[in-house]
Amino acid sequence: MSNFRLQDRDVYKNNTINFLRCINFFNMESFLPQICEGLQHMSECVFVVLCQIVGTSQQVTMRREMIDIAEMIDRRITHHGTITMMVSGSQREGFRLKGSDIDIMFWPNNQCVIMDASQSEYYNTANTALILSESSESPPGFTLLRFPTPFADPVVISACVRMNNRLYTSSSLYRELTCSSVVPNSTLHGPCSSGILDGKEYDFAYCFVSDFWPPSVSLSTDRCHSWPNPQVVDDIVRNGCHFVAIGHPLGPHENEEWRISFSRAEYKLVSSMNHCQFLTYGLLKLFLKEVLNQQSDETSKLLCSYHMKTTVFWTIQQNTLPHWSPQNLLGGFWLCFKLLLKWVYEGICPNFFIPQNNLFLTKVHGSAQNRLFLQLNEFYKKGLACLLQSSSIRSYIIDILYNPTLSICMMMSEVDYDVEVADESTQCYYTIAQPCHITKYIHMIEQFVESPMTQYQVVVLQKFTSYVLHLTSFLLQNMYTFAGVNKQLYIAVKISCHMLKLAAKVGCISDMLYIAMYYYKTLRYSEALSVLEMTKVKLAQPYLMYRGSVDRERYNESVGGQSWSTKRRQAVAQDIILSPKICYISELLPEQQSALQNRSIRLMIPVFVMLHFLKFLCYRHIDTTSSQAALNELQVLIHHDQGMYVNNLFRDISWEILGICQQMTGNLQAALYSYQQSLAQYPFHRIQTATQRRIHDVVQSTLHQ
Repeated sequence: MSNFRLQDRDVYKNNTINFLRCINFFNMESFLPQICEGLQHMSECVFVVLCQIVGTSQQVTMRREMIDIAEMIDRRITHHGTITMMVSGSQREGFRLKGSDIDIMFWPNNQCVIMDASQSEYYNTANTALILSESSESPPGFTLLRFPTPFADPVVISACVRMNNRLYTSSSLYRELTCSSVVPNSTLHGPCSSGILDGKEYDFAYCFVSDFWPPSVSLSTDRCHSWPNPQVVDDIVRNGCHFVAIGHPLGPHENEEWRISFSRAEYKLVSSMNHCQFLTYGLLKLFLKEVLNQQSDETSKLLCSYHMKTTVFWTIQQNTLPHWSPQNLLGGFWLCFKLLLKWVYEGICPNFFIPQNNLFLTKVHGSAQNRLFLQLNEFYKKGLACLLQSSSIRSYIIDILYNPTLSICMMMSEVDYDVEVADESTQCYYTIAQPCHITKYIHMIEQFVESPMTQYQVVVLQKFTSYVLHLTSFLLQNMYTFAGVNKQLYIAVKISCHMLKLAAKVGCISDMLYIAMYYYKTLRYSEALSVLEMTKVKLAQPYLMYRGSVDRERYNESVGGQSWSTKRRQAVAQDIILSPKICYISELLPEQQSALQNRSIRLMIPVFVMLHFLKFLCYRHIDTTSSQAALNELQVLIHHDQGMYVNNLFRDISWEILGICQQMTGNLQAALYSYQQSLAQYPFHRIQTATQRRIHDVVQSTLHQ
């Protein structure tokens, strides 16, 4: 991008605005040829800029594919009677914009909503509770949920109310009961539990699922002539919908009604967009955040990202712009903006799936509606010059207009993609509810290996494979240790070691720590220390990639051009994941039990914390001086790290581990301080019960000294 003096920008400012005002009403055929050419060039440049901000087609594809395969795996390993989760919203769609929240939906997989009593024939009612949707008395897009048969779930029973001698589940009661069940200290926000985790806002929604498409929904192949195509429509209808716990403010049963959610369908629609359409959606999101919501307090909360998404859906389907390409991206934006302006003027924003459901009904009306329309109309008068108020793209537009021949190059290096792939893979977690079903998981891995997969899906499968191998190894060791049969134990140890080494081959550097953990657990301290020293050397390499931090030049020199599997094995480290149901290190059993009691599904320990912890434990049996040195390194790391090696969310378990080591050496005052620090952190791992018990033990020991 060329640079020029500030006064030069001022000279060309009026020319910029005048040029953009020329295309106020946006009719490509009416433009002078030179204006058309200039607009096309600007659109192409903005397209490239948005690729930098929103993501290239390859990046967006990678993000979606990795979430898709992770959830496909998670659904297959989730057993009946447990909770299913689904990433939704902008994160699922492929956005990674700064400030975007994380939306996750949870639902019980042994409870299903049906639209008609006749649909019950598709279920085994002995183990699946059926919920009947009754929408005749509710506004479009909302329904009541009735239980035609007795139900045993304690949360659902507590949320039930009786109306007309029938039992319904109250959305307001259900929302309150489930608000803090996933993350402590959450607050209610619409149908969701909301809060901030590690600087990121989240919205977690407990809901119910239906395998059927609501009869009131108008999406059909008859309506969709141009977009989406019939295959997408069939796929959407076949995958059903969800019901989230919030009623219509103007409905007759606001506290009991549930809103029909089309989150899964919306994701499929967004995925069916071409990249230009997706970037137009991204530009609308940026415009909303950086321009529209900055006008006044009165109007800043009236429009939301969902309105922008709905605008794009309708604009694409109406086919007013037959060809969406980089050359007419700004044209697509302007058509969406005009449709939004029309909706605000009329006070009607039709839901894409149920047009009778007016999304503006409860917010955009009266004086607020008038004020919002006047603001939008002022932007309309400015034409595309309104984009100059967007902080993300303003300077690019001015540069392009100052130098019409300017071209913006979009270059993403290999390491940039690798950083994002590594980061995305760390977001792929799995909940193995029953370790006894390990053989099924291994068989499932075999099926995936034999099926066609993209390179990004292979990354996720490799991570899952290493996770299953870790679990299987320690599970075998636990089983045969208690069996007390030497020959069986010998075979189990041999198989376990082989699986852990295999996991390290398909995993990353930090997977070697599971081998060290296993050696420590089986009293092979010297072998564990040998593995730890090798791991320490690898973690000290200047090209290490950990938590998005990497020396790009050295990384490229060392592993550039190699396969991702090789890169992971030689240059990538990730945090250690422990299932609370399996014993890895006996010293952490109280923490695992506390996490399990409080429904935490994993312990996540920073890789460098685990490295020093294991060195301390092993050296205690060999060399007390080296053991103290390892403890000193651990103490310096936890006391002085600024988030580079110890994630803020993992500081509770990190302080806990430091306290355990200090207590083992007899330094009770230091241990007490560390445990208190653990309690003071965000309770991400829900280990407070263990921490409080350890504090009690330390205090009692101090009193008896």
